[in-house]
Amino acid sequence: MTLWGIIIILASLSIFLEQKYKWAGRISGAVIALVSAIILSNTGIIPTESPVYDAVWTYIVPIAIPLLLFQINVRSIFKESGRLLLIFFISSIGTVVGAITGFFLLKDHIPYLDRIGAMIGASYIGGGVNFAAMTAKFETPGAMVSSTVVADNLMMALLFILLIIIPTLKFFRRRFSTPHVDAVEKIEAQGGKQNSAQSFWVRKDISLKDIALAVGTTFFIVVVSKKLAQLLDTLIPSGNDVSSILNFANALFGDHYLMITTITFLLLWLFPKYFASFNGSQEIGTYLIHIFFVVIGIPASIPLIIENAPLLLAFVAIVAFSNLLISLVVGKLLKADLEEILLASNATIGGPTTAAALAIAKGWTNLVGPILVVGTVGYLIGNYLGTFLGTWFATFM
Repeated sequence: MTLWGIIIILASLSIFLEQKYKWAGRISGAVIALVSAIILSNTGIIPTESPVYDAVWTYIVPIAIPLLLFQINVRSIFKESGRLLLIFFISSIGTVVGAITGFFLLKDHIPYLDRIGAMIGASYIGGGVNFAAMTAKFETPGAMVSSTVVADNLMMALLFILLIIIPTLKFFRRRFSTPHVDAVEKIEAQGGKQNSAQSFWVRKDISLKDIALAVGTTFFIVVVSKKLAQLLDTLIPSGNDVSSILNFANALFGDHYLMITTITFLLLWLFPKYFASFNGSQEIGTYLIHIFFVVIGIPASIPLIIENAPLLLAFVAIVAFSNLLISLVVGKLLKADLEEILLASNATIGGPTTAAALAIAKGWTNLVGPILVVGTVGYLIGNYLGTFLGTWFATFM
């Protein structure tokens, strides 16, 4: 209970500070939550591992996703997704380039880097689902897997902070179009002395019935989605003895995050008036996502990295920053919006859930649905590219 209390308090405090002070509004509540969690875990105040954190991933995140989608205009999503998908593929190429570069720079210094390269290459295209698949496929020793996870967690926390800060920097604002940032700032200007977060999250009329409908509908979607995903996971064969097509079909249709998104979109399409009839879903979902922000920062153990895996941190940093750099350069050539580029890069490296969290944290609500849809493509292509990288790298070890 104490650990739950600390997480909830950090999430609440980060939102309060974001809306109370302009300096906090500029860096966002997400960064405050992340950094606070990193400080507490690295000073030993809270543990870096706990079933509580697993519970956040298992229960809090799935519940938050539908709540955050209820206010989205589904019919406009597909218009928004085309360019995002192209940038997503560019970000994936950035991951592959970074994995190849990091491998040849460090292959003589890190054992099993061929297998780790496959794991990180796949993970930084589709997220943790692909990491687990490549770990099992290449049978990487447990000690190396644990060290890689620690390096990956720290890199993800640092990168997430960077992605949140980039849209606030004049260097990038002068060189990229930022329509979603501009829209948030327009709200801020209309709010007078209020900062952007405070202006965006104005007090709304909300009733007990609104809360009941929002929460009840969310739980209905999550339960149905999980049961359906479990059924399809059982019906669609998977494993080393079946074709890659069936394995990917299993990963796609047996994934309850994707199923949650799909069913929510379908209901939004069929019953738009129902979802427009209640308020509060976005606020509740955003609060839950701030709990998620806290948990992201907790496993980023700096002492463990220094002790066990400094070179692994260098490897994952090469892959991550190659992804981001290539995304920015090619995205600029394609005249893509800065927000789309950052979300696509985030979706490849951290998966669609963390990308949606970034969009929510920055107030880019029109991009939440599209990035969730586009990000799931990584589940499909990540394992293909990870398998290719691991097999190819093995010839040099």
